Amino acid sequence: MLAGERVAQLSPVERARVRNRQIGFIFQAFNLIGDLSVFENVELPLTYRDMPASERKDRVNAALERVQMSHRAKHFPAPLSGGQQQRVAVARAVAGDPAILLADEPTGNLDSKNGEAVMDLLRELNQNGSTVCMVTHDSRYAQHADREVALFDGRVVEAVPV
Repeated sequence: MLAGERVAQLSPVERARVRNRQIGFIFQAFNLIGDLSVFENVELPLTYRDMPASERKDRVNAALERVQMSHRAKHFPAPLSGGQQQRVAVARAVAGDPAILLADEPTGNLDSKNGEAVMDLLRELNQNGSTVCMVTHDSRYAQHADREVALFDGRVVEAVPV
């Protein structure tokens, strides 16, 4: 069940709709599209929602502002540092206001200041109702969680409240 909707029996098209509208993804490898500007990379998932252009623009600008990347909106990903690309990936994920945010090492390419800023953003999203599921090897960032699940060779070895 997701947001009161049974998802196991949904068609592939319906599952794609749920992923686009309910789930945000922050990929460790960024998965930015090199031929699109920063703005267009953040906007792309929103275009599949049939969202009006003005609302998309507002959401993209707000998301880029939240990760302090609005000054790079017209740039392409290649000349950006790894940390900047990571922040664009975070902006893309949060622009859609997801119910669930799946984050794979969202701070892995960031310095400590920007890492803490991303963690503050994830905490804010969580406090506003989003479920955040984050994978990290960094204990500093794991301490931000309400619950920690430790894995070893793909198996749960410990699950405790933090």
